[in-house]
Amino acid sequence: MRIRLIVPGMIVLLLQSGCAYVDKIRKSDDLEQEVANLRVKVQELQQQKDACLNKQQVITVEKERKISELEQARLNLEQSLKKEIGEYKAKLEMTERGLEVSFVSEIFFDPGQERIKNLGKETLRKVSEVLNKDVPASNVAVEGYTDNDPIQYSGWKSNWELSCARSLAVLHFLVNEGTVRPQRLSAVGYGEFRNVAPNDSPENKQKNRRVEIVILPAQAGKAKPE
Repeated sequence: MRIRLIVPGMIVLLLQSGCAYVDKIRKSDDLEQEVANLRVKVQELQQQKDACLNKQQVITVEKERKISELEQARLNLEQSLKKEIGEYKAKLEMTERGLEVSFVSEIFFDPGQERIKNLGKETLRKVSEVLNKDVPASNVAVEGYTDNDPIQYSGWKSNWELSCARSLAVLHFLVNEGTVRPQRLSAVGYGEFRNVAPNDSPENKQKNRRVEIVILPAQAGKAKPE
């Protein structure tokens, strides 16, 4: 009688042990599959990270190369425009926009006129040489500015028209005489409304009457070759 009771109990225990073992194996298999899935996910994430790092490195190298081009242009312009800079008729400045080359308008124009003087043409030839040699892929913005003296005798409707005409005159010279590709260039006139000094003295008004040539960073203004 006792044996009859023990045997079924042992069978139940064996069945329970077997089920536990099978369940343990199943859980182990599930864990291994989960680990394998996680490894695949980690690999994918690592690949994405490597791709991002490579892209960032390419961007950094490209940015440094473009900055180097602008720096080289700045150095060469400092040399070629030494006379104008020494006479305080021109200045160079590296800004967030790019390399800004600012000239007092008297270098290029007579009062109220948009026709470029011979001395101004020589200066623009120097600028053209650097634009073509050092930064051939960068776009260039030509900007005209005036003081706040109202137009009286020159026939222009306002200082806006005068500043636009002067920036366009410089642009056309860069294209026609300086052989700068026209696709690289733009021109705009701001009139009297973006002064760099108060219009309260002849010296300050001269500072405001200016033409700026802005060499844009290649990524911000890349000129595609034809």
